[in-house]
Amino acid sequence: MRKIEGMSDQEDNVDRDLFRNVEKLRQLRIEHRDLDEIISRLALDMHVDEIQMKRLKKRKLLLKDQIARVESLLIPDLNA
Repeated sequence: MRKIEGMSDQEDNVDRDLFRNVEKLRQLRIEHRDLDEIISRLALDMHVDEIQMKRLKKRKLLLKDQIARVESLLIPDLNA
């Protein structure tokens, strides 16, 4: 009986971690999309600050990498 309770706690932890990762992924995707829209609008401005544009693009790339990492955490381990 004790072992079953431990497994339940472990499953609860997995569920919480899964929820956190899904929520994190959602937030990252929203921020990435928002940055994409900002960059697109700024690109239309002839007087855009190139340094600001480079920073935004760098941030967007970092978000893309974070999204890929979180997505890989959500893929089930086939070796398990």
